[in-house]
Amino acid sequence: MKTADRLDRGFLLYQKEFEEKALEVLRSGWYVLGKEVQAFEEEFARHLGAQFCVGLASGLDALYLGMRALGISTGDEVIVQANTYIASVMGITMNGAVPVFVEPNVYHNIDVTKIEEKITPRTRAILVVHLYGQAAKMDDVMALAQKYGLYVVEDCAQSHDACFGGQKTGTFGDVGCFSFYPTKNLGAFGDGGAIVTNRAELAEHIQCLRNYGSRTKYHFDEVGVNSRLDELQAGLLRVKLRHLEELTARRLEVAEYYSAHIQNECVEKPAVQPGSTSVWHQYVIRCRDRDRLQAYLKEKEISTMIHYPIPPHLSRAYQHLHILEGSLPITEEYAQTVLSLPVYSGITEEEMRYVVEAINRF
Repeated sequence: MKTADRLDRGFLLYQKEFEEKALEVLRSGWYVLGKEVQAFEEEFARHLGAQFCVGLASGLDALYLGMRALGISTGDEVIVQANTYIASVMGITMNGAVPVFVEPNVYHNIDVTKIEEKITPRTRAILVVHLYGQAAKMDDVMALAQKYGLYVVEDCAQSHDACFGGQKTGTFGDVGCFSFYPTKNLGAFGDGGAIVTNRAELAEHIQCLRNYGSRTKYHFDEVGVNSRLDELQAGLLRVKLRHLEELTARRLEVAEYYSAHIQNECVEKPAVQPGSTSVWHQYVIRCRDRDRLQAYLKEKEISTMIHYPIPPHLSRAYQHLHILEGSLPITEEYAQTVLSLPVYSGITEEEMRYVVEAINRF
């Protein structure tokens, strides 16, 4: 039996709705910054409980433009967890700022008890990554931000609808940055992203930046970028947004099944922090013999992923930061032991049982 992420399964669940919307957009004759983008922005903001949403071309653009709109620039420092995907860090450095890494906690999110010691006079913001779909401990983050006058940027690329204390991720900080890459819980059929915010001036500034720095056609206030969520993706995202609650509920069922039935002393199962919810973008186990386990599962035709095998501070892209191997031991240990099991729309009960039985035999 092959057990691998199948993006077509997510399409087949609502095929008729997707096809009808695609044809509607194609026949409309308007493909960029039209009524579908505007409707999605309004619906997604309302869904999250935010005031404003600005559709963009990708999650990386959301991070870059969100921090740029906050005025984060050369020489500023931004605190971020060290075990995140490299795009989180790129959003900082593309603005000329310096990432200051903090180790993760047992829930794979930023260890908030280690943030304060990293704050300096150059610190401008805390970038919180709700990794693998679990909400970080936002009460403590917001208290620190208020104490030191720092911005808070949320990387919600994996946490659509995750909550801390009943409040959805992306609505705590100054900006919430989302990705709609096809594998995401709210995934498009190509690249896409968005920023949500409760600050009108930020939303307006980001709308300007995404469109070459223009508020009025052929009048350019600053050097912007071309980062626009297109009409087709916005329309398809509107369809999927209507089903997000049931898609999330299914991921929770898969995670609960894995947690209840995986019984192998070699495997450490993920936990959820009190006060947080997880939308299980990934179900990430840890195993000290991870590479052998992954090879064993591959032989069984079970697809797994490592999120992420090389921490940003050890990547070639950030060698200039001169952060030596061993400097962030928890992050580096996670990189050597984490393994993501199959969790995707349309996974069957038989496939879940097959994964569990294989792991328990390892």
